[in-house]
Order: sequence, then structure tokens, then C-alpha cells
Amino acid sequence: MLSRYVNIYTEANPNPNSLKFVVNFMLVPEGVSFDFPDAKSAAESPLATELFNFPFVRRVFFMSNFITITKDEETEWNSVIPDMKQFLKEYLEANKPVLESEKAKTSHIIFNDDDPEIVKKIKHLLDEYVRPAVESDGGAITFHSYDDGIVKLLLQGSCSGCPSSTLTLKSGIENLLKRMLPEIREVVAEGA
Repeated sequence: MLSRYVNIYTEANPNPNSLKFVVNFMLVPEGVSFDFPDAKSAAESPLATELFNFPFVRRVFFMSNFITITKDEETEWNSVIPDMKQFLKEYLEANKPVLESEKAKTSHIIFNDDDPEIVKKIKHLLDEYVRPAVESDGGAITFHSYDDGIVKLLLQGSCSGCPSSTLTLKSGIENLLKRMLPEIREVVAEGA
């Protein structure tokens, strides 16, 4: 198997326990993300499975050309970044698979013609204004549901467990959606 040239750099994000590892090529298709909140959920991803072998890894998230790794609170990033970068470089240079199949849960904003008009508007606003900023921080926020003025969103990647995610959700996203769509009363996080 031919090896490829792999360049990796890290980017910090608002969640001090997660770090974005950016590579020089696409890992998964644009607009599609794969979130593995624990080792059990990583069964269809050989890369995520191997990352969970590091004792400090608590969550793995793939999107576009980056991997967001969330660690435990005790481990300091400075002590593990060199080993993580080396592992990822060797793994990816060997052309080992990121995913076994596309059956893994995808989490991107899906536009559906059958959606009510309000849901279409919410998804459009999330895709246009929220998604790019959240992705740049190594995470994803996905539409979950809408009912009687309440929008539920899924927080993934660096957003999951981030101390500032509630502030972002309430002050940023909720204010944007309420301003653009007056029928929205509240925005809440759904799930882990």
C-alpha cells in the first residue's frame, strides 16, 4: 500500500478539554460528521477505535479535514500532543481507514422538502450562520427538532461538554433565531 504525505497541525477551541487536529486532506465528505462519544460507539471506525486506546481520550469527532479529540480533565494537552500527532501521522500515512462503512451516524443539517416551513428556515439559518463558526472550533451543532417554539439542537465534537457551549447556545444561537424567526421562544441542547 502506498503511503501519503500527511501534515498535521492543532487548533485550540473554546473547550479546554478538546483539541482540533487538522490534516492536509479530506478525511470524510464535506458537510458530513461522525461523532463517537465513547469507545463502544466507535465500532465502525478503526481510527476512532484506536484513538480510544489512549487512556485519556473521552470523545472523537471527524469532520471534513479534521479530528477533534476530547480528553479527560486530568491530562494536560502539552504532555500528549506530540504522541497524538505522531500516532495520527503514522496511521494516516499508512492509508489505514478512517471509517469501515458509511453506516456510522452522520450528523449534518439535512434539508427535507417535507419539513414544515419553520423547520426549513431554522435549518437554513443554522447552515448559513452557525455551522461555519462551530466547525471552525472543531465541533458541530445539528438540528434535532422543533415543537411549539422550542428548537432542540445536538452538540457534537468540541461543543459537547464545552463550558462556553451554553453561552453560545443561549446568547448566540438563540438570540439569532429569535431575532430572525419571532415564533421561536427557546433553543435547548438535546442529548450528550
